[in-house]
Amino acid sequence: MVIALDCSLPLRDEPLRVLEAGVPVALTGELLTLRDASAARLVAAIERGEYLPVDLRGRLMYAVGPSPARPGHVIGAPTPTTTARLVSFLPSLLEAGIKGIIGKGDLHGEIVERLVQHGAVYLATIGGLGALLTEHIVRADVVAFADLGPEAIYRFTVEGFPAIVAIDTRGHNLHETARTAWRRPGPGGERSA
Repeated sequence: MVIALDCSLPLRDEPLRVLEAGVPVALTGELLTLRDASAARLVAAIERGEYLPVDLRGRLMYAVGPSPARPGHVIGAPTPTTTARLVSFLPSLLEAGIKGIIGKGDLHGEIVERLVQHGAVYLATIGGLGALLTEHIVRADVVAFADLGPEAIYRFTVEGFPAIVAIDTRGHNLHETARTAWRRPGPGGERSA
């Protein structure tokens, strides 16, 4: 069963609390994008106590650097980037009020504790599905750091954007439970799927 998640602002805690690791979600509303350069600028501004060009409170941020739009689309391939690249920035962004990050790959260790502390989630989407993901983005506007090109912060308006809960607000981690299940021998000694 896919859970519809309304990303209207600000995203409230209650809808996030019901999500469980491993559950597919369909996001509708607004996402802000994030990449290494834009994350570094945001965190530097936070640390200096400066005004932020975007309000981060109650936001989901999507780790992506979209390519230029093809004819008939509002954005090019919005394939997720590896979220682990952004781990050093996430504590400050969580303190500033984000409610979650969307990307690809595994997160573990202290950052999971930080997600739990802030009632935030990590959602994963699949790299290599740029054509499919593009169909779920109905509007894309640069809202900060335009000079960074694809690493600028975009506001994506999405409808039914597919993701899966990789880490829920209680710290349950899909990647870890899946690895554990895979390593467990089946009845004939083979690894279970």
